[in-house]
Amino acid sequence: MSAESTPSPTSRTGPPGPSGTRPATAGRGRPPKLDQARTVEVALALLDEVGLDALTMRRLAEAMDVRAGALYRYFATKHELLTAMAEVLLADCLDRPLRSPDWSERVAELAHRMRTALLGHRDGARVYAGTHATGAHTLGFADALIGVLREAGFAADDAGRAALTVVHFTLGHTLEEQAARQGTDAGPADPERLRAAVTPEQYPHLDAALPVVAGTDFTAHFAFGLGLLLQGLRALGPGTAPPGTGG
Repeated sequence: MSAESTPSPTSRTGPPGPSGTRPATAGRGRPPKLDQARTVEVALALLDEVGLDALTMRRLAEAMDVRAGALYRYFATKHELLTAMAEVLLADCLDRPLRSPDWSERVAELAHRMRTALLGHRDGARVYAGTHATGAHTLGFADALIGVLREAGFAADDAGRAALTVVHFTLGHTLEEQAARQGTDAGPADPERLRAAVTPEQYPHLDAALPVVAGTDFTAHFAFGLGLLLQGLRALGPGTAPPGTGG
């Protein structure tokens, strides 16, 4: 879901939440102002506007023109809200078939789709990190990734560990990428500060690699790191666990 397609806080109420949630009730014939799905949609729109640090339950309630306490019928804590938001972030990752028959290229495509999904919203990687959503989008993505590896001949345990490694690399890279692109309260990341601090006399090896280290071609950085990871998996081969895994 992109920021452009996210309904505004004044849009109509979305579809009802998943089974087990209590639907909002209309008052005096008026449509309800919120339900679980619309709350998440408005939260993602607000995230793009103000960022994760400024996204509070009170601010979200104001954007939806409801009392803050009304949100707690669906999300007891902000972490529960973030978990629901993380689930929506991966909604489009499996919206089309994988292109290649080669297992390593299929894994790479899934990793690229995850990165794209997290980059689709401001602080998307921070929202996703540590949430452990159990919705259909998150579990479906994990199942697809592990399935590609198992179909290639990896044992279930090895496929699970490899999938975690791919997800953790993708998430960690995207966290750093968004931090560098968006900056902090102190200002945007400035590669010139690093260039000024690195001298060939004091840091000769870092200076030689500085065009890459201080560069902002994050897509190339991601592709290179993912390529190394997949090269290791191909060299390992299905049925042979890495040292120390007990496989």
